Amino acid sequence: MIYGERIRFRGVEREDLPTFVKWLNDPEVRQGILVHNPISQTDEENWFERMIKRPPDEHVFGIEAREQVEDGSPENWRLIGTFAFDYIDWRNRAAEFGIMIGDKTYWNRSYGTEAVRLLAQHGFNTLNLNRIFLHVFENNPRAIRAYEKAGFIHEGRERQAEFKDGKYIDVLRMSKLKDEF
Repeated sequence: MIYGERIRFRGVEREDLPTFVKWLNDPEVRQGILVHNPISQTDEENWFERMIKRPPDEHVFGIEAREQVEDGSPENWRLIGTFAFDYIDWRNRAAEFGIMIGDKTYWNRSYGTEAVRLLAQHGFNTLNLNRIFLHVFENNPRAIRAYEKAGFIHEGRERQAEFKDGKYIDVLRMSKLKDEF
């Protein structure tokens, strides 16, 4: 486990897949990610099998939030999203990441910002990356704000790079360097 203030990261399990299917079939959740079509449980099981064959540092992590508990009760954690580093370039010490807060009750509450800060800490301090970057759709202001608050810098704009919901949208590229961490 990798712990932050209100969240933690853990490996994903096969038992998480029905939750992922629910999230990925929600049009609002899909709006901000590279999934375009509804998916089935079988689709997600096939994805899981491919994912676990990737290098361990590129496995998907579950993002869990600490839930409020009564005094004396055991700590309770709720799965709210996922993140992964993709295609780590070990020679250049760089990696792209993708993140999804699928549980909409945790949107607009700074959980995404905390998750991005924690994944940067993991990337720089554990994986010894020098550069972490991402792509984000221009029409996803909530994500852009979270990345900016976590210290990511705008690098560029890929004009009309994604076709989503009947129109072309720009894709923004952002990054953070280890010495900015």
